Amino acid sequence: MSEDVKNAINDFKGAFEEYKKVNDERLDEISKGNSGAELESKLEKIEADLQSIEDVNQNIVKTQTDQKKLSEQLDNLETVLKRPGSGFGATEIDTHVKAFDNYCRKGIDNLEPDERKALTVSNDSTGGYLAPPEYVRELIKTVTEISPIRSIAKVRSTSARSIQVPKRTGQFSAQWVAESGTRSETTGYQVGLEEIPAHEHYALVDISEQDLEDTVFNLEAEMQSEFAEQFAKAEGSAFVSGDAVGKPEGILTNSSVGEAVSGNGTALTADGLLTLVHSIKSNYGANGRFVFNRSTLAAIRKLKDTAGQYVFQAGMSLQGGVPNTILGYPYVEATDMPDIGANAFPIVFGDFNRAYQIVDRVALAVLRDPFTQATTGNVRYIARRRVGGQVILPEAIVKHKVST
Repeated sequence: MSEDVKNAINDFKGAFEEYKKVNDERLDEISKGNSGAELESKLEKIEADLQSIEDVNQNIVKTQTDQKKLSEQLDNLETVLKRPGSGFGATEIDTHVKAFDNYCRKGIDNLEPDERKALTVSNDSTGGYLAPPEYVRELIKTVTEISPIRSIAKVRSTSARSIQVPKRTGQFSAQWVAESGTRSETTGYQVGLEEIPAHEHYALVDISEQDLEDTVFNLEAEMQSEFAEQFAKAEGSAFVSGDAVGKPEGILTNSSVGEAVSGNGTALTADGLLTLVHSIKSNYGANGRFVFNRSTLAAIRKLKDTAGQYVFQAGMSLQGGVPNTILGYPYVEATDMPDIGANAFPIVFGDFNRAYQIVDRVALAVLRDPFTQATTGNVRYIARRRVGGQVILPEAIVKHKVST
């Protein structure tokens, strides 16, 4: 019997003798007509100590039993390995057995370098190659944020290099006249022509032939997806802030689009938003919506009144598909809209279907060229798209300027 077990048994005997003594005293007090409450409390404490000693004793016995079983297994293993024809020498067997014993007792971090080499498979040349990891055929990709102006603007296709849209540029005024008064011509009606050219943007990617042949992914399909995503990102940015030089005109670039100030030189205000939505004609407001980025949305939702209450609440509906609104108007998050800052235009409001026209000339076209880069072993992929866009009715939208 081990010394730990002997000590635990002696502790248990001592506590048990103390328990018997206190219990006799408690019975004596009860026979005298006393409650013996103090002695009762002392007995409960001694019982708890007895249980604790018993638990420790059981753990010690279990540990010794496990160690005995492990020693027996090691002895059996050593006996098998030392049999003739096992392929192991005596010295090599002793090293492996010792390493395995240390591993079981202390863990892998406490092994000696020689023991670790003899046991682990973390080294490729000593067994790691035989335990390869699982390769998951799934490409992890970050989210590409795209300004969804196309979803709210007017879109049409064309087979020409541009489209021309007639536009009324002037109006006459009706005049009041007496019954027999002279009626003269009312002049002022004028028309113009709005031309929207289709601009081209492209992407070029070279991929080696061996990569196309050996990769577990369908790289051609992946490039198709990437082309579509990047073109959507590029045109979304142009529809917001394009300068109309070789690219579409943005809603923020057109100088004819009106402005409404926020009332503060560096921040948005609730009064400024009210001014904004009432800065366009009622007919445009019927289909009006806000366009801003996500940080601006956060700033709007944080607006508070003088009592510290939030001015705007997130819209709630029992019917699915009903969007949240601000001042009763839906909004669109466009990542290319500027952040809030002095003299910036973080918000645009109005009827974008009437204000902005998008023209598609050539949808996404991808050319696979195996010849140009043949001497270098590459295949060239050239993607192109032709699209135009510009403001055709400036009065239908208004920009919100951060200014006093």
